[in-house]
Amino acid sequence: MSLTATLSSKFHIAIPKAVREERQWRAGQEFVFVPKGEGVLLIPVLELKHLAGIARGADKSGYRDRTGLPRRASDL
Repeated sequence: MSLTATLSSKFHIAIPKAVREERQWRAGQEFVFVPKGEGVLLIPVLELKHLAGIARGADKSGYRDRTGLPRRASDL
């Protein structure tokens, strides 16, 4: 799919309907812009309820939490 949009004088871009429908994006949804080369990636911010169980079944071996990290640079 190769669709285009134009940046308005108020720096707004309308996302083409075909893209919105394919991705199921809705008005008011929050996005993050990630610089990538000469462009940006537009990534929707997931709601917390969509993250529940995302790591279920993950291998926990070798996991290290923050308790093992030094508190100050002088502790290194």
